[in-house]
Amino acid sequence: MEFGFTTAAYVVAAVLFILSLGGLSGQESAKRAVWYGIAGMALAVFATLIGPGSGLWWLSILLIIAGGAIGFVVAKRVQMTEMPQLVAAMHSLVGLAAVFVGYNAHIELGHVMTMSEEERYAAEGFAALLAKKSGVEIGILRVELFLGVFIGAVTFTGSVIAFGKLAGKVTSAAKKLPGGHILNATAAGVSLILLFVYLAGGGLWALILMTLLAFFIGYHLIMGIGGADMPVVVSMLNSYSGWAAAAIGFSLGNDLLIVVGALVGSSGAILSYIMCKAMNRSFVSVILGGFGGPAGEQMAVEGEMIAIEADGVASALNEADSVIIIPGYGMAVAQAQNAVSELTKKLRAAGKEVRFAIHPVAGRLPGHMNVLLAEAKVPYDIVMEMDEINDDFPETDVVIVIGSNDIVNPAAQDDPNSPIAGMPVLECWKAKQVFVSKRGQGTGYSGIENPLFFKDNTRMFYGDAKASLDKLLPMID
Repeated sequence: MEFGFTTAAYVVAAVLFILSLGGLSGQESAKRAVWYGIAGMALAVFATLIGPGSGLWWLSILLIIAGGAIGFVVAKRVQMTEMPQLVAAMHSLVGLAAVFVGYNAHIELGHVMTMSEEERYAAEGFAALLAKKSGVEIGILRVELFLGVFIGAVTFTGSVIAFGKLAGKVTSAAKKLPGGHILNATAAGVSLILLFVYLAGGGLWALILMTLLAFFIGYHLIMGIGGADMPVVVSMLNSYSGWAAAAIGFSLGNDLLIVVGALVGSSGAILSYIMCKAMNRSFVSVILGGFGGPAGEQMAVEGEMIAIEADGVASALNEADSVIIIPGYGMAVAQAQNAVSELTKKLRAAGKEVRFAIHPVAGRLPGHMNVLLAEAKVPYDIVMEMDEINDDFPETDVVIVIGSNDIVNPAAQDDPNSPIAGMPVLECWKAKQVFVSKRGQGTGYSGIENPLFFKDNTRMFYGDAKASLDKLLPMID
């Protein structure tokens, strides 16, 4: 009876998770999709707690309360600008959990193998599951366990480095040790050898050595990826964490963990591939830590950045008929989305056409800008994707770029040696006038110089984005 209820509950939870993923594809259905996910997780946890092998109720409840409290506090404190690094941190915890579960499975398997027939028959919980397996099934379990620990360890250290890069605690530049990709390949090759050693009875030492190598691979892999590719990295680590969970689901014999892990792993991989296509990046190159890429000296940027004050920007906006706003991570940092929304309302009230151009990798997390604009109640129908709006720039009077760099960088088209060479970008420089809201003259997070800032039709609107817009708003007629 317990097993039947748990299985049925897992099926319902899996359906809810699928509905949640599907709903997240649209802004209007996203809120409902989140509730589907919450309901699915609550049902899954409840079914697991009362299902076969359940026990230690007080400890389970205590840990759930503690984890829920920590999650609530973190969610209340984290700003929207910090969501990318929070996601990376969550991925690291999934990876570490996979490592711990894998080691626990190894220890439990060792205990079961030394049990007598009577002890195996009387075993409960996970030990009972192991006791029923044949020799071939035990071998398959060891492979699943080994892979779960390997993927989990790579995910853990990779996510920690991604967190550091996104939080500015680790350099955003691509850094590799001498030997570069050869070190990664060697560590992966030795790990494969250790798999066969482990299956041949190598024991705990083989598992520990593989874990250390996997920790190194995760660290070195993500250190070798530059800041411009970090949105893809976050999505890729999401995929890794899903496959780690799926592998551990096989080890534990937990069907829901397998299904959910596969959903997360496959959706993360698909999203990473889509983002690589949007950036004209090789998917394999990115996941291997930036293998290959442009070589040679980048083109020198000529000219000078010309600053403009709020009254000059206001004059151009008041005379314009069409305006396109391009938001980036700088808007998120300044928390300027509400000021942007207010500017949009005033311009539209004056009869001007206002639209937003969203690049697939704007910000540091997929969908980052869409979420911010939705939060500020910007109408969905004027938020356009790059492919929908890129051809309209030549007929646009004014473009306002707020805290963006790489996604509006013409070097992607003009400089074959640029780190973003070949990446599709928003061709805003083709508009009649471009105003760039930027804190200062630095190159930004990715460290890539932007020729847009030096073009004749571009003016630099320096200062904090929110403060600059607040100064601009009273001047709009």
